[in-house]
Amino acid sequence: MSKYTITLIPGDGTGPELTEATRRVIEASGADIEWDVREAGIDIMETAGTPLPPDVLDSLRKNRLGLKGPITTPIGKGFRSVNVALRKELDLYACVRPCKYYKGIRSRYTDVDLVIFRENTEDLYAGVEWDLGSPEAEEIIKMSGGKIRTDSAISIKPISVTGTRRLIKMAFDYAIANGRKTVTAVAKANIMKFTDGLFYRVCREVAKAYGASFEQPELEPEEGDAALADCGGKASGIVYNERLVDNMCMQLVQKPELYSVLVLPNLYGDILSDLCAGLVGGLGVAPGANIGDEVALFEPTHGSAPKYKGLNKVNPSAMMLSGVMMLKHIKEFEAASLVENAIAGVIAEGREVTYDMKADRNDPTAVGTKEFADAVIRRMEQIKK
Repeated sequence: MSKYTITLIPGDGTGPELTEATRRVIEASGADIEWDVREAGIDIMETAGTPLPPDVLDSLRKNRLGLKGPITTPIGKGFRSVNVALRKELDLYACVRPCKYYKGIRSRYTDVDLVIFRENTEDLYAGVEWDLGSPEAEEIIKMSGGKIRTDSAISIKPISVTGTRRLIKMAFDYAIANGRKTVTAVAKANIMKFTDGLFYRVCREVAKAYGASFEQPELEPEEGDAALADCGGKASGIVYNERLVDNMCMQLVQKPELYSVLVLPNLYGDILSDLCAGLVGGLGVAPGANIGDEVALFEPTHGSAPKYKGLNKVNPSAMMLSGVMMLKHIKEFEAASLVENAIAGVIAEGREVTYDMKADRNDPTAVGTKEFADAVIRRMEQIKK
């Protein structure tokens, strides 16, 4: 019997090709895994009547681990997004996005190794909004006392103690487990003093409870409460600091090497995670995970690229690196290191890589999705020797 049973969701578009390449590589690592394959996405809409059948959720709840290929968002019917539905149904409150440079990737930066923790369930993405002319919008406009124009649509930005606390705790636990030296909270509390202000206050409270040191003397850590008793002193070697989101964008462009773990509310995290992916070569090499207290789902951050479906062309690096994240999550560190080092070696050599990693995207020596996986597996065998 396998040590781990993992829900495998191939996805649609190019998802099945990327998933198959990743499955082969993970199996070649020697990790003791059994796959529970479940279908989701636009390809099963006609037969299942939904892009997210109940058995997918049941499997994830049972196995508590999943690896997912990209899924197309249906237009005009079904869920607005299968990805959003999964996060809401399973309370996957943290989007975790490593952004690490690998030698051989075309980028202006070569010293980037960041991990972003983005809150997934609230902020402006909570979906609490009303259209122009709706009774709710008109009522809020009246309540504003003239601060909001009468021809406005309205969105509400909720930031909670609960949502912020569990996110920043996960970020600190990650920093401790992975030897990270700084945790940086990013918001815009100089303008949004109550919502983003609360985000900072809770982050400071948790940082103090973990025993982190404060880079900025003017910060006022909160006293904390009994809910944080389990944090005591675990992060005594970590420095906590804060940056305003606009300044953080400039800092990342100028000196990204100064930062390690970033913690952000939903909207800022969405924007900065793509910015950071751009620092290291783009979404083609950007893995990700959506994690909650009960379930962890690993997936690349790019889309399904349906126009390339069946062409054996798309770069599987992001999907494979998401698999590396999964292996680390289940503490299969040897297998994770083997896969990551093999991917890095193939990319650094630059010979058997997909078209997007060639200096000339029309280079005839570019390989396909399957052949890239073959090259990674061969490299793994070489490393084992």
